[in-house]
Amino acid sequence: MRKMNPETLAWCSQPRHAAFDGRTGFAPSWRKDRTVQDRAAYLQRQGVNTVVFERRHVIGGAAVTEEIIPGFKFSRASYLLSLLRPQIYTDLELKKHGLKLHLRNPYSFTPMLEEGTPSKAPRSLLLGTDMAENQKQISQFSRRDAQAFPRYEEFMRRLVLAIDPLLDAAPVDIAAFQRGSLLQRLRALSALRPLLKAGRTLGAQLPQYYQVLTGPISKVLDHWFESEPLKATLATDAVIGAMTSPHTPGSGYVLLHHVMGSLEGMQGAWSYVQGGMGALSDAIASSATTHGASIFTEKTVAKVRVNSEGHVQGVTLQDGEEVRSKVVLSCASPQVTFLELTPQEWLPGAFVKRISQLDTQSPVTKINVAVDRLPNFQAAPNAPRDQPQPHHRCSIHLNCEDTLLLHQAFEDAKSGLPSQRPMIELCIPSSLDPTLAPPGCHVVSLFTQYTPYTLAEGKAWDEQEKNTYADKVFDCIEAYAPGFKSSVLARDILTPWDLERIFGLPGGNIFHGAMSLDQLYFARPVPQHSDYRCPVQGLYLCGSGAHPGGGVMGAAGRNAAHTVLRDLKSM
Repeated sequence: MRKMNPETLAWCSQPRHAAFDGRTGFAPSWRKDRTVQDRAAYLQRQGVNTVVFERRHVIGGAAVTEEIIPGFKFSRASYLLSLLRPQIYTDLELKKHGLKLHLRNPYSFTPMLEEGTPSKAPRSLLLGTDMAENQKQISQFSRRDAQAFPRYEEFMRRLVLAIDPLLDAAPVDIAAFQRGSLLQRLRALSALRPLLKAGRTLGAQLPQYYQVLTGPISKVLDHWFESEPLKATLATDAVIGAMTSPHTPGSGYVLLHHVMGSLEGMQGAWSYVQGGMGALSDAIASSATTHGASIFTEKTVAKVRVNSEGHVQGVTLQDGEEVRSKVVLSCASPQVTFLELTPQEWLPGAFVKRISQLDTQSPVTKINVAVDRLPNFQAAPNAPRDQPQPHHRCSIHLNCEDTLLLHQAFEDAKSGLPSQRPMIELCIPSSLDPTLAPPGCHVVSLFTQYTPYTLAEGKAWDEQEKNTYADKVFDCIEAYAPGFKSSVLARDILTPWDLERIFGLPGGNIFHGAMSLDQLYFARPVPQHSDYRCPVQGLYLCGSGAHPGGGVMGAAGRNAAHTVLRDLKSM
């Protein structure tokens, strides 16, 4: 075993602070979190010498761009941006470091499977930022729903406004109230401010909002609307990435999590990143390295090193190199961080048991597709010369005309079977960013569910099972857009097992763990350890498994970095 020589890496002689991605943390997409570049950028800007270790050949965790098919650049895992905290744009000067966004408007397209006529195509639901146009679209299915939609949007906007401050601070430390010093108790008391502010914002409507957070989204949407195409379209955000049905209690929070983003001052906006999601990771990395951080790829962390006093003293890499450090931040999942990389003798048995019992079920199979022409939907036929139309730039929801379809797809997976009619979110980022594909061609992202991690009767996700499922997905798309299958040049299929193997997502879960109420806020990843610290002093969790959870958000990393900076001052 040899120790890394600081001079050869142009590090200062003072102790270094190692941020690592032990098995490549996320998450989604992805909706889901990035690697530790943002944490490194924050720490390095405050004068903390920082090094980042990335297991894969490319930085970014799940927010990566990979040319897995020659000439076609894919956001292989996470594929959309909305949730990244606005402060991170500003603090890390991401535009200066090359980040360019393609905002999508309209943002949602749900075509129907209906018998059209020579003069009339099947109906579809197209939603964007123009409320009058949204109401016109919704009125095809229900005039009552068209009238209710602005009130629903305002209702949800207010809830987002209340929850937003909770994302940018560690949860209230209950233990500090009980056993902490006076200073610790005062700090814990200050953490109550976002909660109190949220209560004031919601006011007398708090009981209705409580139902959104705790109830099934089907019940919430039934209160507001009557038309299934609208309810099912909205419900997709409540189940995406989650092994839940629209009828599952708590699914309302998952929807909230997906509408709380903001881009360019536009609440709820989603965008494609110019050059794919890897360009976001590159911009953050550039911000970090500009201030002196060091980033290494193809460097796998094998073990967190702990001294005889129970304090972290660095990491050992798989190649035998040692890196000494006062502080280690892990963007890997809680399971990898604490069950595989941390010496078990330093972790309380109750803590280990809770980590091992985390719900990491995943319904997701991501399929990346290279095509030689745009999909031609019966509900919205292509324009001459095959030019992208507004609906091609949206998230296109297929098999989403009825919440019953979503529930049935979920029931299939609960029995260990891939869904017979899977929920499909189809995106075509090359419709706004032509740099991703050769002229006339496109990259298509298919975010599909439900596919169980473990198949019935002990079957494995071998190539035959993967291709059988992908063929089923393509048959579904063909029903909406005849000719799609003949346009396919190549495809990349990532089942839950592949997402775990390649990106380190436990069970394939894009959030590092279910976004259910029992695994949020005070309890993320486990109760009494939601402040990014863990039982080993100097070891911090900074990925999607920490508060506030998954998504290409950066909040957990930013919050963890601030916690580390406070702790370093007291060391």
